[in-house]
Amino acid sequence: MPIEVGQKVPDVKLKAAARDGIRDVSTRELFAGKRSVLFGVPGAFTPTCSARHLPGFVEKAAELRAKGIDQLVCVSVNDAFVMEAWGRERAPGGEVLLLADGNAAFTEALGLGLDATGFGMGRRCQRFAALVEDGVVTRLRVEQPGKFEVSSADAILGEL
Repeated sequence: MPIEVGQKVPDVKLKAAARDGIRDVSTRELFAGKRSVLFGVPGAFTPTCSARHLPGFVEKAAELRAKGIDQLVCVSVNDAFVMEAWGRERAPGGEVLLLADGNAAFTEALGLGLDATGFGMGRRCQRFAALVEDGVVTRLRVEQPGKFEVSSADAILGEL
């Protein structure tokens, strides 16, 4: 069952690449006291994720911040090294924090897992976007399989 509006984001440790190695990022601490857009993608370097989903948030970051968003957070079931490389290529300037959910623990705790074994990709994250205020989901938009309509930066901007 997917997380619902009004529920707290589960407290899970995600991973981020740092100069001195890989660091843990607690979702409880990450979202505490902030108004955030959290979006999930099936995979770094995959076509829609790389060409449309992440770039949209990079391009609209200033507009989202002007509407009161403190941070933009992207999560994918990839390792921290892949997320770091994807960020260098697709999100220069650090407008979007890219976090690795390598074991899909956060994705599964959100109830937003996707079985992509038929495509040779294993367990993945459904494409989604959520507004998270002080750790609580206040809006959630989950895409239908193969679609990219409700979780874009433009769609989120339209709701703020």
